[in-house]
Amino acid sequence: MTNPYREIFNAPGSVAFSATGFIARLPLSMVTLGIVTMVSQTHGTYWLAGAVSATFALSNALVAPQISRLVDRFGQSRILPVFSLITVLALAGLMLSARYNAPAWTLFVFAMLAGFMPSMTALVRARWTEIYRDTPQLRTAFAFESVVDEIIYMVGPIIAIGLSVALFPQAGPLAATLFLAVGSILFVAQKSTEPAIHPQDRTDNSSVIRLPSLQIIAVTLAAIGALFGTAEVTAIAFAEEQGQKAAAGIALASYAAGSLIVGLIFGALKLRMPLAKQFLLAISLAMLTTLPLLIVTGIGGLSIALFLAGAAVSPTIIISMGLIERLVPASKLTEGITWAMTGVMIGMALGSSLSGWVIDEYGASSGFYVSVASGLIAFISAFVFCVRFSPRPHGQLKTAV
Repeated sequence: MTNPYREIFNAPGSVAFSATGFIARLPLSMVTLGIVTMVSQTHGTYWLAGAVSATFALSNALVAPQISRLVDRFGQSRILPVFSLITVLALAGLMLSARYNAPAWTLFVFAMLAGFMPSMTALVRARWTEIYRDTPQLRTAFAFESVVDEIIYMVGPIIAIGLSVALFPQAGPLAATLFLAVGSILFVAQKSTEPAIHPQDRTDNSSVIRLPSLQIIAVTLAAIGALFGTAEVTAIAFAEEQGQKAAAGIALASYAAGSLIVGLIFGALKLRMPLAKQFLLAISLAMLTTLPLLIVTGIGGLSIALFLAGAAVSPTIIISMGLIERLVPASKLTEGITWAMTGVMIGMALGSSLSGWVIDEYGASSGFYVSVASGLIAFISAFVFCVRFSPRPHGQLKTAV
């Protein structure tokens, strides 16, 4: 029996761009948590820590799609270095502001500028799409990258929180900054797999976010992103309440581990169910697995509950990428993928900010009520998508307008 994951790496250069893409997008799982850990240590409040982290996430959610539009027009190698440099400098300013107790507004300014971080997730998937467009291998490649994302979210929190707690508050963001700088340089050097610039329709310069189908996917993923943001802030606060702050990284890693295991299995399956129905089922699972979070009493229970909650993450992302590849023109694919991930980032920003406020007011465990509400919103949005965008007999999506 052939290994579908091994087969996708038969394409020349695929190992190199995927590996360097791993390094370059590792910071995304580290910066938000790194900011929360750093600011909570230097300023002693989770509200400010969550708000600064949310500023970064929201800024990135708004700016990254515009960067991806430039990538679609001018190519990855011309755009990525410029915005990676801006992000590196902004993160340096953020760390210095926290270190030397600069006014709180400086934290927000540098967090906003750090949000100019390019969407490496979209850039990597755009390369896979260029290689395997309209083939079964593309779904496997998307599945593989979703698993890589989960590995990143297993490793990133442990590195970010562990370094900041064990060494000094800025250690986590500093490591993220170095990964971004080195990873971007190595990724851009992979010229052979860089996607060709597809001709743009000069009569239509509108953004793909104007597609109703993409809007609903983005809203659904925003609710899923709120689950991530809430889990990050609440896990840290919960672990600190238990006197084991560093253990938050392990609990969050279990979240990613659940997604990784299910993602590997899901990516190897050859399902005939329409993508829209798969999407609804994955979101339904995500909603149901938020409920056990309300009854956890210790780090062990939290880790188990987050592991179960992670089971729906990879399938949701894999299915979403498959839907977008069908819905978005090839000339705007990077932007389309980025808008989907933008939904996640906006949700993370709202989830981390709202849960931070709830935690300060009502205690650490109360933050998980935000998770339950987010799961319900995701389900409603996915249900609307399934109703409005049903599959045709030959498997293509019917776009309702």
